[in-house]
Amino acid sequence: MLVKRSLAIAGHRTSLALESEFWSALAQAAGEEGLPLAALVASIDKSREGSAEKSGLASAVRVWLFRRYANGTRP
Repeated sequence: MLVKRSLAIAGHRTSLALESEFWSALAQAAGEEGLPLAALVASIDKSREGSAEKSGLASAVRVWLFRRYANGTRP
């Protein structure tokens, strides 16, 4: 089940729908990075700029989390 939350990113409000497991992993990652959740999402959003692949923000967050935890590596 998707959980939708509103965040302020780069000065504008946006909503993001993720499964609760991804929200938990994202909150854990933000804590480990010493960032507020919105700041981490903003960073992930910014990293999509200039990318040839134009995925949605939710997909970008999922991929970022997958890469962070796959094989113990971090983006």
